[in-house]
Amino acid sequence: MNKDNFDLKIGKKLPDEPGVYFFLGARKEILYIGKATSLKSRVRSYFTDDLVEKRSLLIEQMVAEAKTIEWTMTDSVLEALLLETNLIRTHRPKYNTQAKDDKSFNHVIITNELFPRVLTVRGKDIATRFSEDQIRSIFGPFTSGPLLRDALKIIRKIFQFYDTRTPVDRAKSKMEKGKIDFNRQIDVYPEIGSPEDYMKTIENIELFFQGKKGVVLKGLEKQMKVYAKKKEFEKAEVCKRQVYALSHIQDVALIKDGDRVYRDHRSMRFEAYDVAHIQGTSMVGVMTVVESGESQKSDYRKFKIQTVMGANDTAALAEILNRRLAHTEWPMPQCIVVDGGVAQKKRAESVLLHAGVHIPVVAVVKDEHHRPKKILGVQEFIRAHEQEILLANAEAHRFSLGYHRTLRNKSNFI
Repeated sequence: MNKDNFDLKIGKKLPDEPGVYFFLGARKEILYIGKATSLKSRVRSYFTDDLVEKRSLLIEQMVAEAKTIEWTMTDSVLEALLLETNLIRTHRPKYNTQAKDDKSFNHVIITNELFPRVLTVRGKDIATRFSEDQIRSIFGPFTSGPLLRDALKIIRKIFQFYDTRTPVDRAKSKMEKGKIDFNRQIDVYPEIGSPEDYMKTIENIELFFQGKKGVVLKGLEKQMKVYAKKKEFEKAEVCKRQVYALSHIQDVALIKDGDRVYRDHRSMRFEAYDVAHIQGTSMVGVMTVVESGESQKSDYRKFKIQTVMGANDTAALAEILNRRLAHTEWPMPQCIVVDGGVAQKKRAESVLLHAGVHIPVVAVVKDEHHRPKKILGVQEFIRAHEQEILLANAEAHRFSLGYHRTLRNKSNFI
């Protein structure tokens, strides 16, 4: 198909919406399947003079062979990614050679266990890691590892699942159990519940990966009514939140331009701060860092409080931030996370204002058991980065307690 034919037949009709597109041959056979954030922009990119340089000689050959283009719109980029994967696996188009042949691409495996795990496994490793009866379901291949990781983060915000190294019910060591408990506290893993309740989550994840979001929504709405009728209002509220999240998927992280993947939090650096002391004595503070969703422990920093006497957490926080800002050689964050409430948030913002630094501040408010209760700040930003904020905060609390304990033991503080 040449550029003129494309403009006349297809170009003006393409929507500026996410979806999946199909290049078809003379007999309407599918030559190539792709996904797009914008169908209009993505498909147009195949009709440029530098296609070989941007893509490949193979893709140029595919475009020349194609006679027409069809497409299917989706509600989100995430759904476009999943639909593309399912269709490539079903139709095995001639020019999607990499997606059907390269065993290094990732697959999503859902294990056949009491509490099934959702795991990312390379195609070449599936047979060595699992027997057939250990696999409940399998999806893929996914050609982009970073894109798949972002997709799973979005899905996890709706349906919490386990991805432990060993089966959940067989975790024996304190380290394994501690990691599970920690991930429950930061809302990565589901709360302790019955295998039957968790299995409903797994079934919904499977349906979603199959591209059946409508079936999932109907099921959740039905289940919500059942829970409400039984006066199980907390469970009904969970269903309600899941319905809303599915209907308003925020997937700006899944933007693909050519063969390069961009993530909205690709270079997002979250710095979290916490203060520890016993009735104002042996006061210390720490800075922890989460970047691209991962803890960056080499960037963690410890501070002995030098200018504050007595139990004054906000003053200690101000000292830590001022000392941190003096280190201009350290990378600047895109968000600062403080432990506390309005007072801590305002004090941090005041320090930044006086330093002429414009960085958003969020505060993690805890309940009486020191578990996150709410997050203060711009709610749209918080919704997009809640997992990173809570991880950074949890790491700061853990790190500050450990540092304080070490100093206290060295100095024989009681």
